[in-house]
Amino acid sequence: MAWCGDNICLGIRREYMIINSMTGALTDVFSSGRIAPPLVVPLPTGELLLGKDNIGVFVDQNGKLIQDGRIIWSDTPASVVIHRPYAVARLPRHVEIRSLRAPNALVQTVVLRDVQKLVQTGNCILAALSNNVCGLLPVPIGAQIVQLTASGEFEEALALCKLLPPEDSNLRAAKESSIHIRYGHFLFDSGKYEDAMEQFSNSHVDITYVLSLYPSIVLPQTHIIGEHDKLLDMPELATESSDVTDEMESYSLQLHESDDKSPLEVKKMSHNALVALVKYLQKKRSGIIERATAEVTEEVVSGAVHHSLILSEPYKPKKPNKKRAQTHTSSIAREMATVLDTSLLQALILTGQSSGAMELLKGLNYCDLKICEEFLKEWSDYMVLLELYKSNEMHREALQLLNQLVEKSKSEMENTDFNKKFNPQMIIEYLRPLCRSDPMLVLESSLYVLERNPSETIELFLSENVPADLVNSYLKQHAPNLQSTYLELMLSMSETGINPNLQNELVQLYLSEVLDWYNILKEEGNWTEKTYSATRKKLISTLENNSGYNTDLLLKRLPQDALFEERAILYGKINQHLRALSLYVHKLQMPERAVAYCDRVYEEGAQQPSKSNIYFNLLQIYLNPRKAEKEFEQKIIPVASQYPGIHKSSSAKFKGGRTGKKVVEIEGADEIRFSPSGTDSGRSDGDGDDANDGGPIMLNEALELLSQRWDRINGAQALRLLPRDTKLQDLVSFLEPLLRNSSEHLRNYLVIKNLIFRANL
Repeated sequence: MAWCGDNICLGIRREYMIINSMTGALTDVFSSGRIAPPLVVPLPTGELLLGKDNIGVFVDQNGKLIQDGRIIWSDTPASVVIHRPYAVARLPRHVEIRSLRAPNALVQTVVLRDVQKLVQTGNCILAALSNNVCGLLPVPIGAQIVQLTASGEFEEALALCKLLPPEDSNLRAAKESSIHIRYGHFLFDSGKYEDAMEQFSNSHVDITYVLSLYPSIVLPQTHIIGEHDKLLDMPELATESSDVTDEMESYSLQLHESDDKSPLEVKKMSHNALVALVKYLQKKRSGIIERATAEVTEEVVSGAVHHSLILSEPYKPKKPNKKRAQTHTSSIAREMATVLDTSLLQALILTGQSSGAMELLKGLNYCDLKICEEFLKEWSDYMVLLELYKSNEMHREALQLLNQLVEKSKSEMENTDFNKKFNPQMIIEYLRPLCRSDPMLVLESSLYVLERNPSETIELFLSENVPADLVNSYLKQHAPNLQSTYLELMLSMSETGINPNLQNELVQLYLSEVLDWYNILKEEGNWTEKTYSATRKKLISTLENNSGYNTDLLLKRLPQDALFEERAILYGKINQHLRALSLYVHKLQMPERAVAYCDRVYEEGAQQPSKSNIYFNLLQIYLNPRKAEKEFEQKIIPVASQYPGIHKSSSAKFKGGRTGKKVVEIEGADEIRFSPSGTDSGRSDGDGDDANDGGPIMLNEALELLSQRWDRINGAQALRLLPRDTKLQDLVSFLEPLLRNSSEHLRNYLVIKNLIFRANL
């Protein structure tokens, strides 16, 4: 019978049962066996050891079996005495001592025959024989720990360490750490790497000691490497006995002796060993990084306080503080963080965990730049190397590496994986976050992708708001061949267009190229006004669709005897419509372009009545160019002063026109209003001696214009301008719709007039 909490365990006959002393409830446990009587032994933990022949079964206070809890004696015990951490059994021929910890191994056998009784008293066990009494005294716990450790019973030794008296806490910590280190080495040499790392972690040994087991892991040079007196990172272990240090030194000597044994080194550096190291370092990392970050924060706060104190005493003479210059000296915590992260990165790469290395570098890390850079280059892990540069803000080096990798991917056509991994788009994506922080670096590094992926690169500049003037200026200086490409794409992709300076820059670039091309063709004798290159088409399109450029400056650069279409567009931009129309009709011999020009001007100024005169201006050029010349010469001086870029000439005459007549170029004239004569005048403006001065007129073109644009031309003025010998039959297509429209307006007017009259009766 034995007490266990509020319960009583009874062994009656061949059965064990539990009785609750509070409720009286009775619970059967199991039978005691066929040979030996019941045996109930209470344990210090509150559990019970119940005998069943030669087996001792562990149960809890309620009689439930404890998993893997049984002791197998060599014979059926008559009685059992507990002396932590052992169970001492009285057997027929000897006294047997076994561990209470699974697997309950045999510890010792004491040959004593005919032992009648075992009694525990104090720190010893009395064995009563038939004619004498023997005392069984335990070996001191410290000696047992040494013996168990030497025999490789590390778990038992660690269990005994917990029995050391509280006043020997330092000794206990030292013993435990020493055993964990020995146990870790034993497991490491046995190939149980993860279990070994667990033991090293429990020993609180410094990570540099564990890393010394991995010769291929390159460690940074710090003050903590090789200092065995600082290998423990727990402050309370600083005054430990020399046992731990002795163990470390002995294993360090063994490690150095094994450096020449290549099979052992290969074994230690196997994949499994490195995987275990990764897990160990990751487990240790959070605490070490936290301490390193705290040190940095403390330094920053201290520096800020010192700076504020200086500012608060502006008139106090400042003495040089030599100690302040050493504020940023390396600290133990940061050095330890550097060792850890540098080693972890290498271990991750060696185990094929590049993604883990990328995640390490993306967050706060203390990786040694030089060691990691050389290591990653050696292993050709360029993605991780790029992330290393990025985490250290070495963007220039990263972009140089990217350019090299993209070039290499072009040469390695067979390696499709390499080509997919490194392409110009990667450079663009790397540059994207740098556009706001370092636009000059972006420009310097974008030349490569601007040549190969211009659209994507320009989109990058636009979307990230890189100053356009800065981009244009840089390209103009370092890559002039790309300047027009940039401005073209910017103009086409920007919804709001580009500023006038850049528009003018683009047009000037086009014009320079067109002039070079024109001079070459002119020397070869192949130039005609209807010859168009790709750049000339771009120039004409840009001149027509934009207006932010400097018109006067462009007119100065145009040759006087060529590029009349460009000149006509520029005249139109400054409202010198007659000059533009004259060029279309007589120089370019394109009456249809002249009509289209009139249509565009008319439609743009539909709300302005004066714009309707544009068609009359064209008729003037067709039918009476000499009269137009006289009227425009009156405005040459004031208009020319308004547009100083326009070259003045008074009476220069050019040969042109489809009919070959002489037409005087009209200089410096803006849009003109003609004073219409009365409809009852007996003499038209075409009458007189100078009506046909200058050669044959372009009557057919004039009649075609009247028939097509009759609704936009003042009929009375047009009729006065026509020659006297014009046949009425040729005017039917003009007069018929004009008269019909006039009659309709007259009828409508009369109807409205009558309605108003009736309403007022």
